[in-house]
Amino acid sequence: MNSAVPDGFLWGAATAAHQVEGGNVNNDFWEMEHRPDTFFTEPSGDACDSWHRWEEDLDIAAGLGLNTYRFPLQWSRIEPQPGEISRAALDHYRRMVAGCRARGLDPVVTCSTSPCPAG
Repeated sequence: MNSAVPDGFLWGAATAAHQVEGGNVNNDFWEMEHRPDTFFTEPSGDACDSWHRWEEDLDIAAGLGLNTYRFPLQWSRIEPQPGEISRAALDHYRRMVAGCRARGLDPVVTCSTSPCPAG
């Protein structure tokens, strides 16, 4: 068995939007976290504020020698209300893709949708 890492192997980090971005009040998770009968120990709040600190996060990933960063487009930010598209959120995610490339990180983008509220 060959234990060498093949050429082109992607060494990276991955995030989940609601867990790292913080402050997404339009996400169904936010609603579930604040219900009186919630099973969450505590609400996510600002989380680690990656929505505002994404450049620092990418600097850390690149500084660790990673070559890939997987992050989701949080649909509840892109469409905060049915039929309302946020250009600001789309621009934010475009800046993240460009920021990855500027740091030598291959962006791997997924789409994150929030679950339906319980009950």
